[in-house]
Amino acid sequence: MRVPIRHVVLILLCLIIPILLLLPGPQAIARDNWPTPPLPGQARPQVSGPLQGGTADHTKFKELDGPFDSGPQVTRACLACHTETGQHFMRNVHWTWSFVNPDTGQQLGKRYLVNNFCTNARGNEGMCAQCHAGYGWKDEDFDFSDETKIDCLVCHDSTGTYYKTPNTTGSPACAVMFEGKPPIDLAAVAKSVDLPRRANCGTCHFNGGGGDNVKHGDLSTALKDPPRTLDVHMGADGLNFACTACHLTNRHVWAGSRYQVISKDRRGVGKPGQRPDVATCESCHGLAPHPVDSLAHFKLNDHIQSVACQTCHIPTFARGGVATVVDWDWRTAGKTKDGVGYHEENYIQGNGQHRYTYKSIKGNFTFAEDLVPEYRWFDGQMVYTTIDTRFDPAAEAIEINGFKGSRADRNARIWPFKRMHTWQPYDKGNGTLVYTHLWGEDDAAYWGNYDMAAAIEKGMADFGLDYSGDYGFIQTLSWWPITHMVTPKAQALDCGACHRPRGSRLAGLEDIYLPGRDRNRVLDTVGLLGVGGTLSAILLHAFVRTRTRHEEESE
Repeated sequence: MRVPIRHVVLILLCLIIPILLLLPGPQAIARDNWPTPPLPGQARPQVSGPLQGGTADHTKFKELDGPFDSGPQVTRACLACHTETGQHFMRNVHWTWSFVNPDTGQQLGKRYLVNNFCTNARGNEGMCAQCHAGYGWKDEDFDFSDETKIDCLVCHDSTGTYYKTPNTTGSPACAVMFEGKPPIDLAAVAKSVDLPRRANCGTCHFNGGGGDNVKHGDLSTALKDPPRTLDVHMGADGLNFACTACHLTNRHVWAGSRYQVISKDRRGVGKPGQRPDVATCESCHGLAPHPVDSLAHFKLNDHIQSVACQTCHIPTFARGGVATVVDWDWRTAGKTKDGVGYHEENYIQGNGQHRYTYKSIKGNFTFAEDLVPEYRWFDGQMVYTTIDTRFDPAAEAIEINGFKGSRADRNARIWPFKRMHTWQPYDKGNGTLVYTHLWGEDDAAYWGNYDMAAAIEKGMADFGLDYSGDYGFIQTLSWWPITHMVTPKAQALDCGACHRPRGSRLAGLEDIYLPGRDRNRVLDTVGLLGVGGTLSAILLHAFVRTRTRHEEESE
């Protein structure tokens, strides 16, 4: 009895399709959809946003010959030609350090928020504002309307010789960190200005939270000149993107926000190829980034509705030899030896550098590298505990910046996060966080005098905030969406990373049914019956057609 070929094909498909669904997709059958080959020879210049190349040679401008005695003098020279830039720049959060959430009305921004790293910038601007894109912010009297205070050089220096120091003097123990720096040739720096490079942005963003990669986990000095294996976009031997290649600039306002994250981009690629208002994966790669040349890739495109690109394409963070802090304990701060603060270096990270595990001014730190992210549903909206937020002091932990999202939320997808844990001071009587006065020469400055009660009392009084006078320490958590350190696609997670019964990356997400990870008797039975019924129907159909044809040929 001869079985028709088409029936054999149908039977084989029925048997093969379930197997294909369990096969690892991206690395086993990857195709060059978004080519990022290594470049031979010397790396090309970093690729910025649309404004590549210049129309002027700043070395020829007599206005930049100097000499300049201060940064603001350089800014005045810049604004003489770039006449509208100051007004544009003063609208961005790098200048204002302020953001009002249009949905909640909350006053956010580094200028106001409490964090679980160095706790608060407000009241400590003398130190913290060295990462402000301006000059001389010491206290609440800073004039945010004075465009001559804008620091053009911190973003546009290409010599690598420009640096910033605190705007006020701290205690002698802290001030010594900034002594002995070479003088800056402001005229030479001004004549060398260029489009921002990774090192420019990294001056602050790599060192947020008090040190290299302390805060974000996916932003470190390893990205100044990384291989493409560390970040496929920024790799000096690959695409060599500057930060502005994705964080596009529109009148000195950059795309991308930690306060309003676009967790699910529904528009995709704009015309002629990028959208200046966002810094999402979809704005370049589209809403179906995987070539539909296999069943596995078809299914991966389907996953984009529920899974962020970063979830699969950033398997681990804090890579490249630079560790991140995952735990900070302020309870142990203030210990001295013979009345003098000290530090301990008991962690050696991958690049061989020693990291502080204890500082008298900050307490104990725990470092980690090559970390697997935490995975959660995320709709893009962060929820902040501000200085005005009251909470239950008996709570096990307070989320400094939590987030929203669930399986039922059409705007949410599964995202990777760094989870930061800290013990930090709070007001026991009022159930609020506190501003702590850390930097300064006065007797209340904690970084030098180690009197937490005095530091909190002054920090709260300086801004007219109610303080009970009774402080304690409470556990706090902060969550940081991971979006840098994107690996080449061959190193992206395979299907088995999530769809397996043990060790699933998504083991912590219990509100979804994951084939391969979960067992459900009803669903498993229905599935088996469905496959078995389909196979039986195909076999029965093939048998009937074969018998019918055989009888017709016999007549």
